[in-house]
Amino acid sequence: MFDPHPHAHTAGQSIAFQRMFAPNRLSLGVFFPIESFLGDRPTMADQANLAARAEELGFAALWFRDVPLRDPAFGDVGQIFDPWVYLGFIAAQTTRIALATGSIVLPLRHPLHTAKAAASVDQLSGGRLLLGVASGDRPIEFPAFGVDAEERGPIFRENLRVIRQVLEGSFPEVASRYGSLVGADVVPKPVRRIPLLVTGSSRQSPDWTADCSDGWITYPRPVLQQTRIAREWHERVQLRSPGVFKPFAQSFYVDLSDNPNELPTPIHLGFRAGWKPLLEYALSLQEAGVNHIAFNLKYGRRSAREVLEEIGREVLPRLG
Repeated sequence: MFDPHPHAHTAGQSIAFQRMFAPNRLSLGVFFPIESFLGDRPTMADQANLAARAEELGFAALWFRDVPLRDPAFGDVGQIFDPWVYLGFIAAQTTRIALATGSIVLPLRHPLHTAKAAASVDQLSGGRLLLGVASGDRPIEFPAFGVDAEERGPIFRENLRVIRQVLEGSFPEVASRYGSLVGADVVPKPVRRIPLLVTGSSRQSPDWTADCSDGWITYPRPVLQQTRIAREWHERVQLRSPGVFKPFAQSFYVDLSDNPNELPTPIHLGFRAGWKPLLEYALSLQEAGVNHIAFNLKYGRRSAREVLEEIGREVLPRLG
């Protein structure tokens, strides 16, 4: 990975990274919107209070989606609001919890705008930003922004390079498909080096992701399969960067039953179950080398507040 300041702070020293990740430890986060809802549009009711309560209960991170356009066929517009605007709003309602993007679609945004927005949020939140990035997966978006969907892999790599250069150097000379940066600088700079996690493949090779990210965000899978993939990730990182810890994170949709013993029933990218099987699942993933689970409550039958309270009371204290 490009590093114009070899003595700069590492991602592992950032407040967000420390809050979310440690070897052999599992932390929990929650996606906005913190609510269950039908269709593709949430109400976004009471979200700031729920975010503050998640912080009080000990959740490690709040997760923000980047969905610039409503595509009813896709079924979910995330938190509706622009991620950077909403990050700033929620940063002002919280004090300690990490603020994570899951994920900013790099090919749809000018990298200088992305860099300035990320550094601004990091400064205003006291160093709490974790930047999850992706190449994008909603076909309707690319023509709307004049981006060739088949080129999103190379564009993703180039944008990531530019973001790193302008955030980690002062007055760097940067050339990209967007133009040339000479004699000017992006300000502010982040509090410390912002952790950058790649989502899914983002049309990159596993080796590239292990080399050029600070960690990996992937999708839920059966425990045995996820165990194999998580161990392969950690082994690949150690082979290529001995002694460096790069976390493995995943999303998970949960419909928490009011019966604590209810056994899991599959739902989209997750399951319905009581808190005891959910705890068993989390402990299995912790043993597998998963370092963070970001819960999505869209398909829940109970109120989000009840679910937050129960996970905070019964599951979080029992994780190592």
